Amino acid sequence: MSKEQIIIVTPYRNSFIDNDINILSENFTVLLNDYNWKQKYLYPIYMIRQLIFLLVNINRTKKIVIQFGGYWAVLPVFLGKVFKKPTAIILHGTDCAIINHINYGSMRKKLVKKVCRFSYKHASLLIPVSSSLIYSKHKYTDFENIQGIQYFFPEIQTATKVIHNGLDTEFWIPLKETHKEENRFLAVFSQNQFYLKGGDLLIKTAKKFPNLSFYIAGCKESSEISYPENVYFLGKLSKEDLLIEYNKAQYYFQLSIFEGFGLSLCEAMLCNCIPIVSSVNALPYIVDNSGFVLEKKDQSRLEEIISKVIQLSNKKELGILARKRIVENFSLEKRSSELTEAINNL
Repeated sequence: MSKEQIIIVTPYRNSFIDNDINILSENFTVLLNDYNWKQKYLYPIYMIRQLIFLLVNINRTKKIVIQFGGYWAVLPVFLGKVFKKPTAIILHGTDCAIINHINYGSMRKKLVKKVCRFSYKHASLLIPVSSSLIYSKHKYTDFENIQGIQYFFPEIQTATKVIHNGLDTEFWIPLKETHKEENRFLAVFSQNQFYLKGGDLLIKTAKKFPNLSFYIAGCKESSEISYPENVYFLGKLSKEDLLIEYNKAQYYFQLSIFEGFGLSLCEAMLCNCIPIVSSVNALPYIVDNSGFVLEKKDQSRLEEIISKVIQLSNKKELGILARKRIVENFSLEKRSSELTEAINNL
């Protein structure tokens, strides 16, 4: 029996998008439309190329799956309507947020917001990676703390199905040859995510604990940032090196102002790191009772949590619980089953 053909549209490639491509390739014949939409000056060319690609292939295609809301979603959704082909948009976070004070969220620009409104309204199904991308309100900060497509587009009635991201629980594992270093803290974010991921709060707090070690993977030290001697910048790491760093760390910080899901958090938890997270989006749900939640972006409150966690007598047990939480709820196998079912039923 031949597989149904689907089109997958993606603005770029990364590990979690590749996971979805691999998942859907197991059950469908996949045609990939994947120009590098990060090159904004090429948008007109990409739109023309995409139009030709869709017109050539859409008649023999059953369904269209789109990663992220954005310009690349407009033509697939429009032509999907015209040719009666169901379309699903997988939402990841930046396509559901507007946080002006840190220049985060693709919908900050009026035209992009209009594009997303059109796409979300006329798609057959929206698949956010957490329910918080539909609507969320938090008290972590006092500004721009209501987010989600329901908040920005209350008139949209498109069906939604939450399917959490999935982790490779066989790669992200506790390593027998690597041991946890006492009171070693880790965070992962890039240079341009410094404020989004709470780098400012982390560095301020680290100054109060000179005997503890704080490591940041994903970005290099910068002359624009003043930091104490107990903060170490690891730069961009390979997947294999990051696995080792997770295994060295006893605690993991995810102090984001906004977080679509929290893949790095889950990777760290799979390596038995005790999580310390902000009270935004899905982070408290992911952590559950295996870690600690910072309810307010407040240095003194974070200092209290750190003072508490370094005195814990059950660190090993909490780390094991953290891994168990991810294995049971956010595995790649679970996402594979749910995503395949959703596209089959589209």
